[in-house]
Amino acid sequence: MSKYWSPLTASLEPYVPGEQPKDKKYIKLNTNENPYPPSPLAIAAMTDTINEDLRLYPDPNCDVLVQTLAQHAGLSPKQVFVGNGSDEILAFAFASFFDPSKPVLFPDVTYSFYKVYSKFYGITPRLIPLDDQYNINVEQYTGDHGGIIIPNPNAPTAMPLSLEDVKQLLKNNADQVVIIDEAYVDFGAESAVTLVNSYSNLLVIQTLSKSRSLAGLRVGYAFGSEELIEGLNRTKNSFNSYTIDRVALAGAVASIEDEAYFREMTAKVVATRERVAEKLESLGFIVTPSKANFLFISHPSFAAKQLFEQLREQGVLVRYFASPRIDNFLRVSIGTDGEMDVFLQLVKQLTH
Repeated sequence: MSKYWSPLTASLEPYVPGEQPKDKKYIKLNTNENPYPPSPLAIAAMTDTINEDLRLYPDPNCDVLVQTLAQHAGLSPKQVFVGNGSDEILAFAFASFFDPSKPVLFPDVTYSFYKVYSKFYGITPRLIPLDDQYNINVEQYTGDHGGIIIPNPNAPTAMPLSLEDVKQLLKNNADQVVIIDEAYVDFGAESAVTLVNSYSNLLVIQTLSKSRSLAGLRVGYAFGSEELIEGLNRTKNSFNSYTIDRVALAGAVASIEDEAYFREMTAKVVATRERVAEKLESLGFIVTPSKANFLFISHPSFAAKQLFEQLREQGVLVRYFASPRIDNFLRVSIGTDGEMDVFLQLVKQLTH
C-alpha cells in the first residue's frame, strides 16, 4: 500500500493471469494459447510492414481491418469495433454500457476479470449461480439491472450456450445491453454474430488470441448495432485513439483473410480435445462438455491442487483456481498431440 495511490487503486484486486514461468521450459497448458503457429500469410504481412513507415502513427479507425471483419461477418463497417485485445474492449464496454447505479449480471463461475472491471468502474456485480452441472440458466437473468455479460463458451467451465438461449436473454432484457464474450467460440460453439441485425442490445466480442494463434498480437473486435459501436468509439477515443499498431493491423487482416488455415488449425485442436476428453474420462475424471480450446476436469479421488502441483513439478503447467465451487477442478488448455500425450501419461501415473 502506498500513500501515493488513489482510493480507487488502493481498493482494487487486480486480475491474476496464468503463470508465464522463465525458470525452465514447461509444457504450457495453463493459458489457453493455441499450440499451433499463426497463419504464414499473417507472419508475412507483419514482416512486410516492419519498415520506415513505423515512424508514422497507425490508422486510428483501423479502417482496413474493420472492413475485412465486416465483410467476413456479413455486417456493415459501422457495426464493427476494433481494440487492443478483447480485454480492452470488455473494459470499454463496462464503461460504455453499464450504469453504476444498477448491478451487472454474470455467472458466479466465470471469467474472473468481470469482477475486476466491476470494481474498477464502481459497479455492483450480481452473480447468478450456475446449476449443479455448471450450466447457465438464462431464465435467471432478469429483474432490475444495468446489463449482462456472459462468455460463450463459459470460462473456465468450457460449456456453451445455444443460440436459442442467447435469443431468450436478449428478448428478456431488451432494455439492457447483453454482452456475449466469444473468446472461444470458434472451437465448436454457435456464434451470436448472426443475431446482431435482429437485436440492437447485443454486443458480441471476439479475439484473434485463441483460434487465430495471435495472443501475442493483442487484437480483439466487437460486433453490434451502430449505436453500440459508436458508444465504444466514444469511450476509446477518450482513452487512446491509437490502440492498434501498424504491424498488428497488417497481421490481423491477413489472418482473417486466411480462412483455410484457420479452419485447419481449429479442427486439429477440436480433434485433440475430443480424444483427450475421452481418455480422461476412462481414467476416472469428470470432464465438462467442452466447446472451447480447453478442458475443465476433476477427479473424485485426487485433490486438484495436489495434482496441479505434481504436474508442475514434472514440467506441465495447468490452471488451478482456488475459488468456491471449482477448487477441485483443473483447467487444461489443449496443446499439440505430443504435449497432450505427455500430460495424459503423467496424469495416469499420478492417479493410478
